[in-house]
Amino acid sequence: MNYEQALEYIHGTLRFGSKLGLENIRMLLDWMGNPHKKLNHIHVAGTNGKGSTTAMISQIMIEAGYRVGMYTSPYIEEFTERIQVNGVQIDKQHLADIADQVKKLIEIMVREGHNHPTEFEVVTAIAFQYYCDLECDCVILEVGLGGRFDATNVIEKSLISIITSISMDHMEWLGDTIGKIAYEKCGIIKENGLVVVYPEQEPDAQEVIDQVVSEKNANMIKVDSSTAKVISNTIEGITFDYDKYKALNIRLLGEHQVLNAMTAITVAELLNNRYHLEITEEHIKRGLGKTLWPGRLEVLSHEPLFLIDGAHNMSGVRALSGAMKRYACTKQIIFIIGILRDKEYEDCLAELGRIADTVITTTPLNNRAVPADELGHIAKKYCSQVYVEHQIAKAIARGIGISGSNNAICCCGSLYLVGEVRKIFKETYK
Repeated sequence: MNYEQALEYIHGTLRFGSKLGLENIRMLLDWMGNPHKKLNHIHVAGTNGKGSTTAMISQIMIEAGYRVGMYTSPYIEEFTERIQVNGVQIDKQHLADIADQVKKLIEIMVREGHNHPTEFEVVTAIAFQYYCDLECDCVILEVGLGGRFDATNVIEKSLISIITSISMDHMEWLGDTIGKIAYEKCGIIKENGLVVVYPEQEPDAQEVIDQVVSEKNANMIKVDSSTAKVISNTIEGITFDYDKYKALNIRLLGEHQVLNAMTAITVAELLNNRYHLEITEEHIKRGLGKTLWPGRLEVLSHEPLFLIDGAHNMSGVRALSGAMKRYACTKQIIFIIGILRDKEYEDCLAELGRIADTVITTTPLNNRAVPADELGHIAKKYCSQVYVEHQIAKAIARGIGISGSNNAICCCGSLYLVGEVRKIFKETYK
């Protein structure tokens, strides 16, 4: 296979849907020689902040001189973003070569009467093999969906399990209450394992976390945010103190990123104290300062101020709303919004409509997208000036066309939309 053929094969497995259970991925990896068992893992689950926290930990470990695999989803522009080692995306031909091997094994599995693995299982198997091929010291493994039955949970042990912020999302898969969702996320907690928990969880989520930790006889470290002090918070980044650390700088925007950074610091300290990895305060400072995470309150332009953010659930949208009120407090705000149908899109529109001067609705490139005209009809309940542009490029052009020096434009609602906007913006407006 070449890279294009590999992607065609991988995306073609989407027709096999999603299946609960780990039997398929276990069998496939067993036939591959169990590459995941040759690796050390840090496992990250949660609703919001998984990717940012994963990126921060990865960068801190890179600064400390380790070879670090990072597995994330979804991608923003290029599929290879999902599988990285030391910040470098997987080589396209290397991916194709592994995909070819995996495809041949799956063909045998199916001939013997076993289920065909899902797309995410196939990608996860490829990633494990790649990290093994490159002899990674550690892999930061972000859960795809949930935790308990997620393909990444095929790992039998982890150095540390991390539970980031838990809120309502993917209710059709994970349950209709915070408690049920938290239970699925906590499926990554291992017997007698070490667990780091993001601060300021919803009480119902924390109650479930406590219960699972007790049942698994795990050791929980709950990040303490009481010693954090934000010194400055501007569109250029955030400076804060935390515990013994002074004047830490992060380029990721939004005060929720300070909480993600504290979670990453806690993990780095545990790697140092429990596993004797040589991670110093300087590695932590440099790692946090260098971390970038595309599509999360990312500034694409200052004139006009144009941001993109993958907020797609109420927790994320509230964080975005608070950030926009801070970073664009003297500006009129234009939102370009596209959302998938399985999200709480009316509630999201209501929240953003409170601070929006203009809303432009568009249709993300996904078959689950809410059509722009339907979204626009709802948006008119919450904002007096609404435009409908079905094509994403036209939505961007409309936003820039009506903006002036006192406007801020923010595109949000779905990572599928944000990725396309990022690509169009770079090609057309840079």
